[in-house]
Amino acid sequence: MNLPNKITVARVLIIPVIIVLFYLDPEPLTLNAFSIASGALFILASLTDYVDGYIARKHELVTTFGKFFDPLADKLLVIAALLWLLEIGYTPMWVVFIIIAREIFVTGLRLIVVGDGAVIAASDLGKYKTASTLIAIILLLFHIEWPFAMMPGEIMMYIAAALTVVSGIDYVVKNIPSIQQTK
Repeated sequence: MNLPNKITVARVLIIPVIIVLFYLDPEPLTLNAFSIASGALFILASLTDYVDGYIARKHELVTTFGKFFDPLADKLLVIAALLWLLEIGYTPMWVVFIIIAREIFVTGLRLIVVGDGAVIAASDLGKYKTASTLIAIILLLFHIEWPFAMMPGEIMMYIAAALTVVSGIDYVVKNIPSIQQTK
């Protein structure tokens, strides 16, 4: 197993630690050692996505395992955090549903076209969606607030939800030829 794949596996192994920290937090709606630790680990895990991809491309270490497992690791990390934010009341269910549904839908489309040898690359909109979702989660995990206003994490989560819908539609529209060519 090469270095990028080891980093991806490490990201997956960090997820249960983050979840345990979520549940050990005696006051999940306040900034404390547990929320700081879980937020810091979330940031670390999120950064490993960039690092493993950079190393894999730079040193030509892209593998089939990495192509499949890396996006799966990202989805598991984001879903774990979103479900925690839903549980503590920091994110509405409809936002979590939209994000998870889009991920499942896009993953399904990728699996359909990959069976015919096609590869669907991530779009810029998809990257913006991912970045806004990660920023929203980080802001919410650290309970960053503005006085007398919505939490910036809430605002960013609504932006992420909007980008999720737009990027999902863009993904389907741009890949209609690949989808139509599947057997």
